[in-house]
Amino acid sequence: MFLDRDGTLVRDTGYVHRIADYALLPGVVPALQRLAGAGFGLAIVTNQSGIGRGLYDETAYRAFADHLEADLARQGVRIAASFHCPHRPDAGCACRKPAPGLFHAAEAALGAELAASFAIGNETRDAEAAIAAGCRGALVIAPAPPPQLPARTRHAADLAAAADWIISLGRRD
Repeated sequence: MFLDRDGTLVRDTGYVHRIADYALLPGVVPALQRLAGAGFGLAIVTNQSGIGRGLYDETAYRAFADHLEADLARQGVRIAASFHCPHRPDAGCACRKPAPGLFHAAEAALGAELAASFAIGNETRDAEAAIAAGCRGALVIAPAPPPQLPARTRHAADLAAAADWIISLGRRD
């Protein structure tokens, strides 16, 4: 299970990097616990253009990521790994979503089977990256359905609803 970070797991205040601004979104922990209990490994894939824009550095990013992962671990949720793109949108890199590079990096590092994987994010580009990488499906969480979703992508009101739908499909490894 590939998870976007800002706006999916934590409150998105814009270029999230300060631990003082850390806030898990409601329902995140139980949803992640259900996904893990259903046999899904959890990995974070996140665009972090604030690094490329000079708004914060890799050290600040890593401190926030470590804080998130430690908080989740204290609540019984293990994140296998976290992957991020530090580039600006105009950099033309292969790792910035909607490009699939972060998913391929996770595949190589974790031995993930993309064809059996899902992604959950709060932007259409999260789903586009997952589908381009060959994932089984993706969900975009938002209060209302986006006007257009890529193939094999669904809308969910929140992470809990996304987790429930994915779990209802059963594992097909």
